Amino acid sequence: MIAIIDYGAGNLSSVQKALTFLGAESKITRDKNEIMSASHVILPGVGSFGDAMSSMRERGLVDTVKQAASEKPFLGICLGLQLLFESSEESPGVQGLGLLKGEIAEIPKNMGLKVPHIGWNSIKINQKSGIFEDIDDDSYFYFVHSFYLKNADSDVVAATADYGVKIQCAVQKENLCATQFHPEKSSGIGLKLLQNFLKREG
Repeated sequence: MIAIIDYGAGNLSSVQKALTFLGAESKITRDKNEIMSASHVILPGVGSFGDAMSSMRERGLVDTVKQAASEKPFLGICLGLQLLFESSEESPGVQGLGLLKGEIAEIPKNMGLKVPHIGWNSIKINQKSGIFEDIDDDSYFYFVHSFYLKNADSDVVAATADYGVKIQCAVQKENLCATQFHPEKSSGIGLKLLQNFLKREG
């Protein structure tokens, strides 16, 4: 069973729908025992970094998420990627999960591009294994975000995208992986990525 962590940040049903399409059993949950007994764990999310961390703390999920991310195949999606880092320009003074090192910065609004970044964007794949196994370089994925990852350790950056700035749009480190884009909204190529995640073993 795949646990989809419910911490009040939305975008849960579309992830579950994609998993159901792939024939995978999943449950939207905030129960620690259910999360820790799952084979795989997904942390989706849309919204504000600060609100998400506050909600996670109110539900007593911070330690559970950290434990799951260290022990199980774990996938963060969109805001779920950003929360893995220490902080975000979006919410100064708010501490993130701090599982990875890097900066979450706002996409500059003076580049002549629309912010938030909404739509399909090609990516450059640095790590051809794990969630990107058998996925071609320059594949297109669907993005919806105003903040992005930069200055992460090079050995964890699995893919990048260009949108006026270089966006570190996917990370992989051991059992932990995350994407800034939405695989559940990225048609067949996104389903392939989710399928690759489901093949990962703890």
